[in-house]
Amino acid sequence: MKHQSTMMKYILVTGGVISGIGKGIIASSVGTILKSCGLHVTAIKIDPYINIDAGTFSPYEHGEVFVLDDGGEVDLDLGNYERFLDIRLTRDNNLTTGKIYQSVINKERRGDYLGKTVQVVPHITDAIQEWVVKQAKVPVDEDVEPQVCVIELGGTVGDIESMPFIEAFRQFQFKVKRENFCNIHVSLIPQPSATGEQKTKPTQNSVRELRGLGLSPDLIMCRCSTVLETSVKEKISMFCHVEPEQVICVHDVSSIYRVPLLLENQGVVGYLSRRLNMPIETRPRKMLTKWKEMSDRSDRLLEQCSVALVGKYTKFSDSYASVIKALEHSALAISHKLEVKYIDSASLEPSKLQEEPVKYHEAWQKLCSADGILVPGGFGVRGTEGKIHAINWARNQKKPFLGVCLGMQLAVCEFARNVLDWKDANSTEFDPESKHPVVIDMPEHNPGQMGGTMRLGKRRTIFKTHNSVLRKLYGDAEYVDERHRHRFEVNPELKSHFEEKGFRFVGQDVEGERMEVIELDDHPYFVGVQYHPEFTSRPIKPSPPYLGLLLASAGKLQSYLQKGCRLSPRDTYSDRSGSSTPDSEISELKLPSIPSE
Repeated sequence: MKHQSTMMKYILVTGGVISGIGKGIIASSVGTILKSCGLHVTAIKIDPYINIDAGTFSPYEHGEVFVLDDGGEVDLDLGNYERFLDIRLTRDNNLTTGKIYQSVINKERRGDYLGKTVQVVPHITDAIQEWVVKQAKVPVDEDVEPQVCVIELGGTVGDIESMPFIEAFRQFQFKVKRENFCNIHVSLIPQPSATGEQKTKPTQNSVRELRGLGLSPDLIMCRCSTVLETSVKEKISMFCHVEPEQVICVHDVSSIYRVPLLLENQGVVGYLSRRLNMPIETRPRKMLTKWKEMSDRSDRLLEQCSVALVGKYTKFSDSYASVIKALEHSALAISHKLEVKYIDSASLEPSKLQEEPVKYHEAWQKLCSADGILVPGGFGVRGTEGKIHAINWARNQKKPFLGVCLGMQLAVCEFARNVLDWKDANSTEFDPESKHPVVIDMPEHNPGQMGGTMRLGKRRTIFKTHNSVLRKLYGDAEYVDERHRHRFEVNPELKSHFEEKGFRFVGQDVEGERMEVIELDDHPYFVGVQYHPEFTSRPIKPSPPYLGLLLASAGKLQSYLQKGCRLSPRDTYSDRSGSSTPDSEISELKLPSIPSE
């Protein structure tokens, strides 16, 4: 494909009115439709908080902490970018105020500013621009330098803490020239139930504030619960100084996979290609066919499958965003509608029976009625006994079970207590005095520093036996590379006691010292993994441990393994959507163009 200009194209996504409006999904979707045109796309997320990274947050603050290949602990929006665009990002794709100030202060201490007063303008704003320009060039797929960089600015326009970033981009638009920079502003159109009419005033105020700071939106994306009425669109166009075609309606849809289609149908690709001078062929988009198939399928599902998610952050579903996405990808792959039953693990503990008997019985009722049980990762002692009770139930009742990170460690504790009869077996994280420390501190953990002192990022796990369900689910691989985030690990010295009783450590690290995968004999599916497979799950390539859990929960695991790990024809996607990059075989197919919705 010939490009008239090889200049990097920057698309800045800002948000107005409220935070948490869906900028992450919209930024990912814009990237997706551009990638479907054959462009290489990268993404940067800017978080205006002062933390250096997201590693020390409680999941209740900003949702889960997403882990990258290089061990970067980042905002969960980078998870959306990786899943939508099927790319691999690095820690520097997440820029925070803390990182910028740290780099500028380090330079100042080294004497790089030669006696000058170091100020927000120009020093901080220059550092932001340099970071963006440098990071935009880093390849994120197949070692090709990206052509488009989507930058999402967290928070809301007008926040004090995001001001230096807005000022940086105000300068940046002139540095890189108009045809290489555009701004998408995501705003809320509320619809008060009293009158039921869509209100444009918050959007008008938000755009006015953005213009006052020196940025003019090229596209105004309106988040609303129902489709934007034409009169409302015209009103926004008139008061915000944009053409009606620059006002895009992003209403609530049945599945987030529909958002790229929604933007494509409103001519976003055409507008961006004209505005940024990108000669894009207007052929039927191969990659978007996949998104259409996925969203159509998720709307048509009839059979249900329920998974109990036993955790301690269940009040806020973003705490387990990637886990739920991994479950959804797997459910979609086997054509089942997923029902996640959130269970607060503390409610399963016997003490709850005295304090709040109703909650206790409700929690157990949910657990007992679920088709499968998932215990995700977590930190801290609260709720761990409840998780152990859930694992005990799954093991005794032969319910499909997957334990991730802490969930795997607690499965070891449960087995030690109830089968090996070591009643005080525990992790030294929760009981440092235990006589049977089955889970212990790792050598590289530094208890003085909290941030970034865990075993983080992509590590290799070697399968020690051919007779492993998980190995088969991974396509009989000899090893897998998955992402880790943990401070504690299974005590390797006690390994033989477990294996004598049929509790096998089938996957270990390269040195054979760290236990990575557990499986239990004589059980339909009882698997624990020390790594976090949910971080590498993709809509078309579900993560094998999660796929195994859903297959077992739907009663399809044995037939799947007997068929050599193939799904039945009605469950597979058509050939044309097998890959998430537009490759040669796909481009030769003559596809029907996607009908507008």
